[in-house]
Amino acid sequence: MNILERYHAMDYGPAPEARNEADAWLVARDFGKALFIGGDWKAAGSGKTFDTSDPSSGKLLAKVSDASAADIDAAVSAAAKALPKWSARSGYSRAKVLYAIGRAMQRHQRLFTVLETIDNGKPIRESRDIDVPLAIRHFIHHAGWAQALDRDFPGQKGVGVVGQIIPWNFPLLMLAWKIAPALAAGCTVVLKPAEFTPLTAILFAEICERSGVPKGVVNIVQGGPEAGAAIVNHPGIQKIAFTGSSEVGKIIRKATAGSGKKLSLELGGKSAFVVFEDADLDSAVEGLVDGIWFNQGQVCCAGSRLLVQEGIADAFIAKVKIRMSRLRVGSPLDKNTDIGPLVDLTQLDRVKGLVAEGAKQGAVCWQPDVALPSSGYYHLPTLATGVSPANILAQEEVFGPVLATMTFRNTEEAVELANNTRYGLAASVWSENVNLALHVAPQLKAGVVWVNGTNMFDAACGFGGYRESGFGREGGREGMFEYLSAKLPLGPVIKPATSSAQPIEQVESEGIDRTAKLFIGGKQVRPDGNYSIAVATAKGRLAGEVGLGSRKDIRDAVAAARACKSWPEATAYNRSQVLYYLAENLSGRAEEFAARITELTAATAKAAREEVELSIERLFLYAGLADKFEGRVHQPPARAVTLALHEPVGIVGIVASDNAPLLGLISLVAPALAMGNTVVAVPSEKYPLLATDLYQVIGYSDVPAGAINIVTGRSAELAGVLAKHDDVDGLWVFADAETCAKAEADSVGNLKRVWTGNGRSLDWASVEAAGDAFLRRAVEVKNVWVPYGD
Repeated sequence: MNILERYHAMDYGPAPEARNEADAWLVARDFGKALFIGGDWKAAGSGKTFDTSDPSSGKLLAKVSDASAADIDAAVSAAAKALPKWSARSGYSRAKVLYAIGRAMQRHQRLFTVLETIDNGKPIRESRDIDVPLAIRHFIHHAGWAQALDRDFPGQKGVGVVGQIIPWNFPLLMLAWKIAPALAAGCTVVLKPAEFTPLTAILFAEICERSGVPKGVVNIVQGGPEAGAAIVNHPGIQKIAFTGSSEVGKIIRKATAGSGKKLSLELGGKSAFVVFEDADLDSAVEGLVDGIWFNQGQVCCAGSRLLVQEGIADAFIAKVKIRMSRLRVGSPLDKNTDIGPLVDLTQLDRVKGLVAEGAKQGAVCWQPDVALPSSGYYHLPTLATGVSPANILAQEEVFGPVLATMTFRNTEEAVELANNTRYGLAASVWSENVNLALHVAPQLKAGVVWVNGTNMFDAACGFGGYRESGFGREGGREGMFEYLSAKLPLGPVIKPATSSAQPIEQVESEGIDRTAKLFIGGKQVRPDGNYSIAVATAKGRLAGEVGLGSRKDIRDAVAAARACKSWPEATAYNRSQVLYYLAENLSGRAEEFAARITELTAATAKAAREEVELSIERLFLYAGLADKFEGRVHQPPARAVTLALHEPVGIVGIVASDNAPLLGLISLVAPALAMGNTVVAVPSEKYPLLATDLYQVIGYSDVPAGAINIVTGRSAELAGVLAKHDDVDGLWVFADAETCAKAEADSVGNLKRVWTGNGRSLDWASVEAAGDAFLRRAVEVKNVWVPYGD
């Protein structure tokens, strides 16, 4: 046999990572007392435990304390007790603790790595090279944010006690994503790991003991659904941070509605992996392996939908099959293993069921001829071709090593297919033409887009989704905002509208009667039901009538807003000019609007004029900020730059309150417009004539048809319609507490971004009721990773 023949005959030998230290740790620890509450190790009050097993063999690793609602209550009490002193510490003091955690994790890096692999089943290479180093990076990175908090986030303070629930696919990394920014912000934490993978969280709690974390600042409570529900519903928790399935995320959104709790959700995905015909195919194949078979496909941002241009589809698929046949399936502790076991038998059965259903629906499912280990929860990498866009494998998150493949003809079709999903977490674009890649990236409805790469993460760069992939960001500057709050100036409590209003005195009209219509698609239109409601002056006399908007009118307004492409596609400078022009034209009718305010609200002439002037000033403010509230460029420790782009949320529904009816409406509509959103606004129910008087001003201010739509009527009813409408992307509601809570609960259909006043209005005349706090709610942050170099 010559040298070349010997070379081709070579095979990988086993290269197992030693697990003796991890086994010694498992034997030495009492997992019956694994709840870390108030700095002490405790057993569950009920005495219950649950099993955690090695997915590669099914063998029991430990019986772990199973927290009950009473244990969660004790953890929240400990966190609340520790909060005042922790939040009062200097940023430098908190930074030292975060840094100490990171350094201690570095010293025990190998133990974390092995425990993660035997508890989760992911290959040791991934735990060693990605999960654990990146978790450490998060703590050291956020030590810097702790010390820079006052400088970079003026007026912001930690939100309070935070409840955090993390999944089993990245147990330690998700813990770091959650705990590091919370501690940096001055919050205290109650964190529940997943039942399948509690071990590294327990080791992390030991690290906290050794790193100077004050008692009660970090509480780790293992448990199942009862513990998770207790965290979500606990009145002593001010924020919930959840990573997991979209179905559970919707349950949490509904459960927290009306509670006033801050909420961030990082949910499922069905990410597109788009390969154009000019791509480096060999590089794209390697990227695809990382995109879908990383962690056995148990990744929320897995590139599980391959979209490949028709001209190269056959050649690319052939390369993919060859590469799949060389993937090594085996023990996750073997350094040569590419694919380990799924986390549990239930997950294996779920993946098998989805593959079978996809085949029934017409997909051709191919698997390499690779032997599976005799024990453990293994599934072969699977390539599904002939997949229709409606096939279950193209629409549902499989969360396993299964790739669904479709083809496209041109760029427009690629974007349409990529966006044909209810999710919006991530996407990957492959092309040697960077102009094409950066043309496509902003069109993809995804919170993260990787150009010629995939699964790139860093603590300095935000991560999170659009649509049903959740809201909020983790990592970077935008991730810090999730754990901070600034007190907005509260206005009066908003009382529910009642039908027992005083009768309106009819007055003899000296002119032709005019009932104000609705404003939809740039035109004044009659309400669908052809009903109107009377509007009274401050003296109880008839001031006029407005259309009574209905569900159908909201649908028409949303359709008009969606059809308005020119506004979101306009440059920020062009939007700025239009808002300046709107302010200019409102200024020209200032006396008329001031008189209307006095007539309807009984405000003095001076106060009415001040409200109009403030409204004009607010339009000027957002006109000026339209091209200045911009994204950032991050420089992660890699040969790449990350463009954190500000993109409009989309269609924003706005329900304004009665106090300061002109200023309040403009203070909400203007920032939404400035960032490129289109708006469906429900003005003050009591004083709608101030909104209808704006129709003409809007009409001759060069505002594109459909950019602003105004539907008058009953606020509570119309807020509910907007909340349930799945083509509305964001909803801002300032109404009574019941209406606000219902709007949050009804928004779960598409997990739209909802901001409410929780039954309070704002002091719209205050400086704090304008500016960046409003603009942040008007944008989504998309992080586009662009590599450079050879």
